[in-house]
Amino acid sequence: MPKPWRLTRAAEASLIDIANWTHQTFGPRQAAAYEDDLITVCRDIAAGTAISQDCRRIIDPDLPEDLRFARAGQHFVIFVEDAEQVIIVDFLHGRSDLPRRLAALTDPKPDRDH
Repeated sequence: MPKPWRLTRAAEASLIDIANWTHQTFGPRQAAAYEDDLITVCRDIAAGTAISQDCRRIIDPDLPEDLRFARAGQHFVIFVEDAEQVIIVDFLHGRSDLPRRLAALTDPKPDRDH
């Protein structure tokens, strides 16, 4: 059974920015399709069916051990998971400075409650 999942404020803002940029660049149909893809990956993460990896192993060994990512198109869906829920921390573009952006998310701890 899938766990409940939610977005942090940062993830909500990023999702809106991604949708706006995609709409302006590729049009409304592509923006809706890409947003659906991102949300589908979030649901897959919550269901335990998404392929995900530990951010420490791939990006920076100094990151918190519970910080993981899954790919969705050109973006990384950054999340943490505990026994009760999945928290989508942010959506980061693959071309961004991932070590710097992830360090900013974890120092101090990401906004996990809203």
